Amino acid sequence: MNEPLWTPGSPNTVIAGDNLPVLESLPGNSFQLICIDPPFNTGRVQRAQPMRTVRSADGDRIGFKGHTYQTLRGALTTYDDDFTDYWDFLAPRLEQAWRLLKDTGTLYLHLDYREVHYAKVMLDALFGRECFLNEIIWAYDYGARAKSRWPTKHDNILVYVKDPKKYYFNNEDVDREPYMAPGLVTPEKVARGKLPTDVWWHTIVAPNAKERTGYPTQKPVGVLKRMVAASSRPGDWVLDFFAGSGTLGAAAHELDRRYLLIDAHPEAVAVMRGRLEGTTTPPRFVAAEGELAAS
Repeated sequence: MNEPLWTPGSPNTVIAGDNLPVLESLPGNSFQLICIDPPFNTGRVQRAQPMRTVRSADGDRIGFKGHTYQTLRGALTTYDDDFTDYWDFLAPRLEQAWRLLKDTGTLYLHLDYREVHYAKVMLDALFGRECFLNEIIWAYDYGARAKSRWPTKHDNILVYVKDPKKYYFNNEDVDREPYMAPGLVTPEKVARGKLPTDVWWHTIVAPNAKERTGYPTQKPVGVLKRMVAASSRPGDWVLDFFAGSGTLGAAAHELDRRYLLIDAHPEAVAVMRGRLEGTTTPPRFVAAEGELAAS
């Protein structure tokens, strides 16, 4: 009998492989926090095909006003992009995220302006509208300077909880920000800084930053640390199944959380190996199928 790829008793783990079958093999209600930054869909040709939910006594989701709903299969939107159908790709993975979260757990889904409105509709159906906690705007100051429209300088992060009556949240543990009008508050408040709101001003990973790994879509560890600090406790398990450069693992290590990272791309696994193997709690590297390629 094959050993499971991961259990709550495992050490920190990086799994190389297709995330959907890996997610389906994991025990439910295991993770306090799931942070995912899936590939942004940038296709040009679009064809709308709404996903529908219907009221059903035997439905698998609690939705608006506590009614039970059954999700009807079908793409929310299809694109001429790297994925034949982006939303048929993402929807079953979001369903697994719901299954894998603890009742006290939280999902952070990082997208951009092209997809966030579709994702909001989908997550309302999967989690229930009452489980929507926030839409965080991550605003930054680097990037292209558009001249034919307002330059795009933010990403969107949707925050959903598994159970709106049980979820854990503690913003007292997050880093603080400078007051934009320090003259209007006391010197003591200026020295302490203010708690973040749903607009996070945080620079991207600069080309000369110490944390930079060279991975093209790397996100700042400071942004991930804020999620980890607010929505989990020391010792909790956190999950990223589009792990990329492993930033959630780096943040979890700094804040004494345990982590499971999953990615199918050998380049991502190699970057995570270089980034995380030298920490005091290095992960084990596991191949979902066959042998791991040499890093």
